[in-house]
Amino acid sequence: MRRVTVFNSTSLDGYFTDAKNDMSFVAHNPVPDPEWDAFVAGNASGGGTLLFGRLTYELMVKFWPTPLAAQQMPVVAERMNNLSKVVFSRTLDQATWNNTRLVKDDLPGTIRKMKNESGTDMAVLGSGSIVSQLSQHGLIDEYQVVVIPVVLGQGRTMFPDTGGKLPLKLVKSRSFANGNVLLCYEPKP
Repeated sequence: MRRVTVFNSTSLDGYFTDAKNDMSFVAHNPVPDPEWDAFVAGNASGGGTLLFGRLTYELMVKFWPTPLAAQQMPVVAERMNNLSKVVFSRTLDQATWNNTRLVKDDLPGTIRKMKNESGTDMAVLGSGSIVSQLSQHGLIDEYQVVVIPVVLGQGRTMFPDTGGKLPLKLVKSRSFANGNVLLCYEPKP
């Protein structure tokens, strides 16, 4: 069975975008950290299928297919552009990014079906509404959250509505010299 993992970065106060839906705080790295850079490149090399909601898709497609992305982060840009991607949106008319499929309805049913198909695991990036919906249906196997040492004051939370409490257990953590901390959780049975 294919697994669904959420991989998101959040501010210390729990926002994955600022009030203007900007995620650039994630790239703010005031302390050079080769270990962090290797982690990011290694994570991008993991393969799989990327899952997005419309807002995150629109942010990603504006950056990763550009020459600037290829110059700044060549390994990550190459993987982001070549991996299989699914964008869930009722309002998009088309998804033009390389290897992207548009799904307009039945998010939980589509993910249940994909989990039972053969293939690589799936990762949700950003996409708070997708995270909330999949959490409500028990379809997320692991939450990987990188806490970035910055306070935004306001923004969008990764869990705008989970339908109630979501008990999790910590399965792994890792800190980096740049102050970022990776926390990995699985749902409690």
